[in-house]
Amino acid sequence: MKAFSATQNSFNNPFMPLRHRNFRYYWLGMCVSLIGNWMQSVAQPWLAYSLTNSALLLGLVGAMQYMPALFLSLFAGVAVDRWPTKRLIYLTQAASGLIVISLALLVYSGQVRYWHILVLAGLLGLVNTLDMPARQAFVIQLVGKDDLMNAIALNSVAFNTARVIGPAIAGMLMAYYGVAICFLINGISFAAVLVSLFFVVPLPIQIATGARERVWEEIKAGLNYVHSHRSILETIVLVAIMGIFALNNNVLLPVFNQEVLHQGERSLGFLFSFSGAGSLLGALTIASLSRTGPRRGVLNLVPVLIGVLLVMNSFTTSFWMTGLYLAATGFFFNLFSSTANTSVQISIPDHMRGRVMSLYTLVFVGTTPLGNLYAGWSDEFWGPQWGFAACGSMVLVLMGLFYLLQAIERRRGQR
Repeated sequence: MKAFSATQNSFNNPFMPLRHRNFRYYWLGMCVSLIGNWMQSVAQPWLAYSLTNSALLLGLVGAMQYMPALFLSLFAGVAVDRWPTKRLIYLTQAASGLIVISLALLVYSGQVRYWHILVLAGLLGLVNTLDMPARQAFVIQLVGKDDLMNAIALNSVAFNTARVIGPAIAGMLMAYYGVAICFLINGISFAAVLVSLFFVVPLPIQIATGARERVWEEIKAGLNYVHSHRSILETIVLVAIMGIFALNNNVLLPVFNQEVLHQGERSLGFLFSFSGAGSLLGALTIASLSRTGPRRGVLNLVPVLIGVLLVMNSFTTSFWMTGLYLAATGFFFNLFSSTANTSVQISIPDHMRGRVMSLYTLVFVGTTPLGNLYAGWSDEFWGPQWGFAACGSMVLVLMGLFYLLQAIERRRGQR
């Protein structure tokens, strides 16, 4: 692992990775596509809830979209280690565009039903299961290790800028033109990534030589690698906690917006944008501090702050206070996720990267169905105001357990 020098400046230009031609083209294409993705992230749950008026069925849509990652992420990691990453991203981005345009056509025709959303969400989740670890592993092929943390943070800047712009646009378009236009724009936006990839020539990476093992053996090797490196294992555990219980806005916000705040489509879009604005600030903060390297304290303490903010959000009926809590949660969540991603990536060899990052994807995104179902059930059973508190409480309880286990391990090590 390349150590970050203590003599380096604490602050740096957050846009430094853009000096790499490959990263510049890829990043610009992703900026366009991500705005479309976030437009859909508002339109899809709104459509599902308007068709069913059920928080539990809304949670099921989210669960269906992330369910493939729960079962197939580890296999996807083997594929990423075996096949050219750029070619995989071409395939996944084209397939995603076709799926989204299909949903747009169903809505425009007036024939869309709840089960259509469910099936297409599952198909999109299947494609994303391969796409996510491929894109995670692709970054180092664009900038190398020296600028990796900065590039991850800058990717997060693009992601969260889109979180501000996309939902706000979606909310206004939905209010005036309906939800179909959001799906159509998202489908077309995938073309930006496909065009940008045409100009990218990835850096060479280390590939394992010799006879390939069976898929199960390769998966086992990746799991054993994580298990044998304590810092990576602890990071993966923390990512799992956050992935399950802190990533449920797609289920909680549509219900909270309508049933507690008594607002419509435009309000929902702006609430998602508040969350994105906080995350964007967090991404810029990490990008500016990236030369100091990932900090363990961020991983250990920030989840507690997020848990507290989620609980506090349940006790407000004000649109502006809800927005403030969402922005603060987004800020701290981005500090956590960028730090976790970098701390894992700089610790693994190239030939193991796809498998380890597929495990990262599994616990960060693949566990989201569990959180979505838990959030939907909490809203359904306890009422729409208590969904955020239910998720935040679980974060706090599990972090307490994590600290306890850490203390026990330290005592064992001292004997």
